[in-house]
Amino acid sequence: MRSLGMALVLFLIIRTFLLEAFQIPSGSMERTLLAGDFLFVNKAVYGAQIPGTSARLPAFESPHRGDVIVFAYPKDPTITYVKRVIGVGNDVVEMRDGQTLVNGRAIEEPYVQRIDPLHDGYDPDFTWQRQFLVQRNEEQRRRYHPTRDTWGPLRVPASKYFVLGDNRDNSADSRYWGFVDASAIKGRPLVVYFSYDRATRDALPWLTDIRWSRLGSLIH
Repeated sequence: MRSLGMALVLFLIIRTFLLEAFQIPSGSMERTLLAGDFLFVNKAVYGAQIPGTSARLPAFESPHRGDVIVFAYPKDPTITYVKRVIGVGNDVVEMRDGQTLVNGRAIEEPYVQRIDPLHDGYDPDFTWQRQFLVQRNEEQRRRYHPTRDTWGPLRVPASKYFVLGDNRDNSADSRYWGFVDASAIKGRPLVVYFSYDRATRDALPWLTDIRWSRLGSLIH
């Protein structure tokens, strides 16, 4: 019983402060992450939160542009999201016809997948962006008409992050609901430890439709 108790305590410490498992439920991060991927998330790298408090352990580093992060969804903290950091505090981010620009410079994004590049209609969810527009007067803000692939420039507030899904045409991300607060970030994915094709109709897809080539793959 003592050995079992010690094992349980060790497991809880590791899960709370070091590593936690996470499952990818959707295709918003394809090709980097697929629906049905199971990940280990490094919680220590950005400073794990102490349970029951708002305090965090000391972080080894802060999220950088290009990092894939796991975080609490700003509109419902009980839901966990995974996206890629595009802008950090004080960055100016924008998109022009699908090309992402940070601080006025186009960035290379070899990880991006486009499946519906011709559809770029207006969505009322984009209206939050008006208050963060750079160098716009009230008339320009009123006439601002962002779309999925053309928006900004927006200034990222301090201690906030602007995140996008790698599957740009099928991702509910910062374009729609805003910035991610530093306190909402849970960690950085490390490795895919299991994966199966969720689109199959088999009785036991988690057993018969394993993506063997993805097991053990590192996440970048």
